[in-house]
Amino acid sequence: MSPGTLQLPPGAWPTVLDCLCERFPAIPRVQWIERMARGRVVDGDGNPVTPSRSYRVGLDIHYYREVAEEPVIPFEEVILHLDDDLLVADKPHFLPVVPAGRHARETLLARLVRRTGNPALVPLHRIDRETAGVVMFSTRPESRARYQALFRERRIEKRYQAIAPALPHLVFPCIRTSRIVAGEPFFRVQEVQGVANSETRIDVIARGGNRWRYALTPVTGRKHQLRVHMAALGAPIAGDTLYPSVRHRAVGDHAAPLQLLAERLAFMDPLLGIERCFTSGFALDA
Repeated sequence: MSPGTLQLPPGAWPTVLDCLCERFPAIPRVQWIERMARGRVVDGDGNPVTPSRSYRVGLDIHYYREVAEEPVIPFEEVILHLDDDLLVADKPHFLPVVPAGRHARETLLARLVRRTGNPALVPLHRIDRETAGVVMFSTRPESRARYQALFRERRIEKRYQAIAPALPHLVFPCIRTSRIVAGEPFFRVQEVQGVANSETRIDVIARGGNRWRYALTPVTGRKHQLRVHMAALGAPIAGDTLYPSVRHRAVGDHAAPLQLLAERLAFMDPLLGIERCFTSGFALDA
């Protein structure tokens, strides 16, 4: 997860830097100082922490992880919209939204913080690293809860496109509901018997040979929901390396991306009272 958070515990450290060095002995002091110089360590209000910042018990410290020899992801994000409260970005395939695993600097969040100089950026939702498309960020804490409520209360329309095998035996539009729980290995999920906790509306945009283009509208937001639902229908999304079975991709292999695109976000802006709609400029394979 990113940023990492430490609530400063009781102690006699003279500075925040001294505490971080003792709490994380594997990270050299000079590396913490270098991170601070680049704005990679901030307090709970988003203010940069300097090496001389006095220690205060209970202070929240957010720090962005660093990964040595991190592989570069050779695709660029696009900022679709930026105002005092929102940043909307168009994310390419293979770029994670937040740091995880080997990815720290090469993430959408880290790139946008560097581009805007705003360490208070927080993603309001997530899409998979393999998925391209629209992602919305809060730019300041004061209005964040109003926009987070859009997702929590399902007052935002999310539309995806996917390319997957044809399903001529189904009548469209159709709705897929199921119970999704954690699976094996830990990074997958699975459908099980029980009360449904996920719902996706599926329609066909274009029929063509063995592969069709689908419109997917998630009503709920479970991890990997669209990928699992399409695979369960017998039409795993083209390029999927997790469903129905795991296929490992080598580091730096950017061929045959997952054919899933977060195409559009639409909602009534809770601050302005106007309809807003943001659409991705990326496209899936024909």
